Amino acid sequence: MLALGFVLAAAGLAASAPAATLPQPDPSLAYSVTFNGVTYVNKGLVGYGSISASALDQFGDTLGGLGSAIAISPKSFRRSGNRYAGALLMQPDRGHNTQGTVAYPARVQAFSFVFTPYYATANQTLAQGGTSLPLNYLGGQEYQDREVSPRLTTGLDPNGIRPAFGAVPELPIATSNLPYGNLTFDSEGIAFASDGSHWVSDEYGPAIYHVNLAGVLTGAILPPAAIVPMQNGKVNFTALVDPTTGRVANQGFEGLTITPDNTMLYTLLQSATVQDGGSSNTKGRYTRLLGYNIANVNKPALVEEYIVPLPTSSKGKVYAASEVAYVAPNTFLVLARDGNGDGDTGPSKYKSADLMSTAGATNIANTAYDSPATPAAPGGVLSSAITPATYQAFTTYINGTQLARFGLNNGATTSPAQIDGKWESLSLVSVLDPAYPDDYFLFTASDNDFITTNGTSGGVPYQDPYGSDVPTQVFVFRLTLPGANVATYTQA
Repeated sequence: MLALGFVLAAAGLAASAPAATLPQPDPSLAYSVTFNGVTYVNKGLVGYGSISASALDQFGDTLGGLGSAIAISPKSFRRSGNRYAGALLMQPDRGHNTQGTVAYPARVQAFSFVFTPYYATANQTLAQGGTSLPLNYLGGQEYQDREVSPRLTTGLDPNGIRPAFGAVPELPIATSNLPYGNLTFDSEGIAFASDGSHWVSDEYGPAIYHVNLAGVLTGAILPPAAIVPMQNGKVNFTALVDPTTGRVANQGFEGLTITPDNTMLYTLLQSATVQDGGSSNTKGRYTRLLGYNIANVNKPALVEEYIVPLPTSSKGKVYAASEVAYVAPNTFLVLARDGNGDGDTGPSKYKSADLMSTAGATNIANTAYDSPATPAAPGGVLSSAITPATYQAFTTYINGTQLARFGLNNGATTSPAQIDGKWESLSLVSVLDPAYPDDYFLFTASDNDFITTNGTSGGVPYQDPYGSDVPTQVFVFRLTLPGANVATYTQA
């Protein structure tokens, strides 16, 4: 079992004197937007790495689904000259499930990296591009349920409910050994606190869990009734069909982020609730961002809740949210996308880390809108009593010029050079350049759905019917984010 505390402090770069003048991205790569009176700059794609689709983790399972959630440990990240090193924590979702759910215990995987930004405009081959961000697997840690035995969680569809007890709400479980069967996890978000413990958001509940350094679940949060899935007024956590109210099947808490002072935890629903139009891919635009005060981790309190208008295609199709990252008070990055690319069909039309602000938005926390009886956007039409958050497209993943610099493309032909379809994670770290104190690296990774022709799940070999190997891809963008308040990192 991986010692997570060690990984959080690990770094693989020897100390050296800071470079007097650091290299900078070619200015022709930059793109800027003005949002709420602030100019934000995307200085381009500056790093790329990948992980083999057929690699195995320390438990003998295929090392996949890694981009469902990522986090870079602040205690590990450092710069020496123009090179950076750190520990990248990657959290898979519910295992290989393209043919149905499996008994995959939830876990977090750890990688070390040494990152050398690529700032030139010349195109590289795919092999050359991948040398900017080599990733080395360190090991993994499975989550454990402290309340009952068996202690591991499962990725199986939740057809049962564990009754609430004490401060723990009712939670989704697999049907075996009711009412104390394995908790069911479809892990989608991860956020680390300064003490090394972390929070995990899940699609099934959707729920949020607190996890200690040993990987043991120590607490849980269930959202307001408006978001909990119900069939005809009764809680039903299954993800096989849409409920009559609450989160849409397989569209739970995709995004999770924490403030640097560890007092606020924000989670983002992938798309609108059923009663707000979420069952339709053209009416589910108005999703929800929830903010919990976690100053007392044993008593999280919902204090903020906003309607977030997701981007749509020219035909009105909603690009659902896959992640959220805290930037500064009221300001966030939101990853919205289609599913096109390697692992599905291509090319992609929208994959972007966008700016979102809750400044001036209506806080609907603890109001009638937290009941399924009072939709915030009935039929997909937002209530006139609600002012939504504001939203601005910002950092696209599918710019052909940027991709070609790393030997990648947004084409229609399946290959390791094609951009993956599902991108689901964001993690910000300072560039640590005194000349550009507002510059940050944005790490982002894909969820390959464990798609491989040579896979293993629970000791059983499999060949995914997609018919090819889909690597996990990791991108690094360089952004200028004036006023950002992100966790502090160290310079060697």
